Amino acid sequence: MPFLSLTSWSLHRLLGPLRWTRWDETTRAQITAPQDQPEHLSLIELPKVLAAKGFASLEVCHFHFPETGPDYLQALKQSFAEAGLRFYTLLLEYGDISSSDEDRRASDIAWIKRWIDIASLAGAERVRVIAGDAEPSDEQALARSAEALRELGQYAAARGVRVVTENFHALTSVAGNCLALLKACGDDLGFTSDYGNFKGSGKYDALIQTIPYSESIHAKAQTNEDGVPEEEDFIRCMEIAKQAGYEGPITLVYDGPGDMWDGIERVRKLAAPYISVR
Repeated sequence: MPFLSLTSWSLHRLLGPLRWTRWDETTRAQITAPQDQPEHLSLIELPKVLAAKGFASLEVCHFHFPETGPDYLQALKQSFAEAGLRFYTLLLEYGDISSSDEDRRASDIAWIKRWIDIASLAGAERVRVIAGDAEPSDEQALARSAEALRELGQYAAARGVRVVTENFHALTSVAGNCLALLKACGDDLGFTSDYGNFKGSGKYDALIQTIPYSESIHAKAQTNEDGVPEEEDFIRCMEIAKQAGYEGPITLVYDGPGDMWDGIERVRKLAAPYISVR
């Protein structure tokens, strides 16, 4: 049965500064663009807190890492081990491996490889790589993305990490491209389905296509201005996962207003009938 998981994004107003990665055209390199926020809870403290709340795994956005030195990564790995919590995925929130700019594409691939090394040292089981920002109709971009994902998947496997991609950003905004990448990459690539990232009238049909191939689900609830989830939409998505026989993590995603823990609990209540209790 699926198990309870959380993404660090669901607590992004509590975990301190966000260290966004951006491409700088002037220097032709990645730069870090910090976004100051108070730290009410450190990343190293988080596994113990989540384990006490009944979560079984965590997915961590790369911009939540305050540092990436070996001592810190070992301490983070130990915090997961002591809590009995799985570090399921390190979520890379930057990178365009579909770019026609060969220099940028090569630089982004090298940047991703450095984060795969970080994931390996920190004990992450997976790294989520964005397939690309190109338009979904760009077949050459899709081929470039597949080539890079194969390379990255093989690089990661040698370090005990698995590469997954997601229906996230433009290139994988349609189910057909998601399935094409999986077919092109074979065992070198896994997939994450996000309830909130397919848009329009074809959303549910798209999830029906991708969830059977998914190793994790980002259970993103659509919320109103008060942070109340849209129950009908969320439950319909959960039913699709159930019908597919999905058995992996249900990673709760809350991005609404107000207290983030309260928002997470509202989403958790909707997901509870579909997940095992730790």
